[in-house]
Amino acid sequence: MNNKSYILGNTEIIKFKNNVDLCIGTGRMGLALQKEYFEQLKFVQENIGFKQIRGHGIFHEDMSIYQEYKNEDGDIMPEYNFTYLDFVMDSYLELNIRPFIELGFMPHAIASGDQSVFYWKGNVTPPKDYAKWNKLVDATLRHLIARYGDEEVTSWLIEVWNEPNLDHFWKDKNKKEYFKLFKETITTIKAIDKRFRVGGPAICGVDDVSWLTDFLNFCRDEKIPLDFVTRHQYNISLPERNGRYGYPKLIPLSASCAETDRSRVIIDSFKEFRGMEMHVTEFSTSYSPVTPLHDTNINAAYLAYLLSRLGDTCESYSYWTFGDIFEESGVPFTPFHGGFGLVANGKIPKPTFWAFKFFKDLGNGECIHRSQEAVVIKKSDGTYRGIAWNVGAKEETAALTLSFTMENANYKGEYCIVTKTVDENVCNPLKIWHDIGEPSSLSQKEKLLLRESAHPLVKTHRGKGTPVVELILERNALIYFEVFPSKIESDRGFDYERAANIEFTGE
Repeated sequence: MNNKSYILGNTEIIKFKNNVDLCIGTGRMGLALQKEYFEQLKFVQENIGFKQIRGHGIFHEDMSIYQEYKNEDGDIMPEYNFTYLDFVMDSYLELNIRPFIELGFMPHAIASGDQSVFYWKGNVTPPKDYAKWNKLVDATLRHLIARYGDEEVTSWLIEVWNEPNLDHFWKDKNKKEYFKLFKETITTIKAIDKRFRVGGPAICGVDDVSWLTDFLNFCRDEKIPLDFVTRHQYNISLPERNGRYGYPKLIPLSASCAETDRSRVIIDSFKEFRGMEMHVTEFSTSYSPVTPLHDTNINAAYLAYLLSRLGDTCESYSYWTFGDIFEESGVPFTPFHGGFGLVANGKIPKPTFWAFKFFKDLGNGECIHRSQEAVVIKKSDGTYRGIAWNVGAKEETAALTLSFTMENANYKGEYCIVTKTVDENVCNPLKIWHDIGEPSSLSQKEKLLLRESAHPLVKTHRGKGTPVVELILERNALIYFEVFPSKIESDRGFDYERAANIEFTGE
């Protein structure tokens, strides 16, 4: 067993920015019309509460926004149908979440080609007529302003396209053409209202140094009013395939933030963009929605480490995705299929759900400890909150014992420690599903069983004097804890010890 002890007293300020709730990812926008999608998002919002949501497909055919017809003179005229867009935006606002708008993919009637991506065939070619694309963007944003008000809508961030540095997301990964798209689009948006904040280039980790450098050079040279930079981050090797599924290897924790770190260096190397916000509009372990890793406890522990670090370089970091209503590779065959979501179909929280819930509950404050396995915050009211994790890929990974002594707690009287544990033994719905036979269609009884198995183990401890938090983390465990003063104020005649240690009468 690995043992580490920390005395947490007066220390120098430790850098830690916890923006875990700023944004969350979703599948394409049209999926938001489904009942199960709404219920999963409602569950996530009630328990975590994200501020923004970002996904693909606002202009895809299933949203039906862009239409064309022939007028009396035989001319092809554009028209716009915002019925489904209104449904989606209304449902988001009902759940107190705002869109982080990704503009894409290309409506077929505007597209210059037929190349598409995903099961649902999102068109990834440039517009054949930029005037039509610009009018589509203009009409959509003006409609949203008319419906929800300019103060509201201009507060929504806008990203132009998705991963244009990959040829299956942008035809021929044509850099020059993407730069043209970006310039045309941001010019159109700023002409509507300069308060709109627009960013890109939404790249992933393929040739990202060249792409980001050239993009920033382009924006500088063309005097483009760029507001923020966006990129993606995934942390696996190329997966080995077996049937529908992929089994990758994880990048070591020590290198897990390499992509965001180097992007931060590139941005800050430009005097025009130094300190500019960087938004990671997608991140996860795997980039494939059929990777069983996503459903495991190691995914939660690994992500906890990332959540303790990403705020160092990024304004927001949007986990891909909140739920498993998702169709990039087709409709899932089973409730546990390696989907991206924090929540499995059937409204079953996965272990990674709790990583985000714990960091949301952690909040911000004075960071008094941050290490490879934990982060601890002292709140303004003198209470403490912390999260610890033990990431281990191999079964022989040793348990980790952590001890935190809150030297400056200054509590008068007793205190209480609350711990919530997520590990392979107490919060592992994937194993329960496996053990009951991996049913592809869950009965109501099975669904309830899986939900019951998907919650942390909660424990409490009372003490006096200087608080000491003792944690034992098994392999791939994740533990949240709180420490606060706790005075007993019993009702008249109530005696906990007598109630808990009842005696039997003699025979």
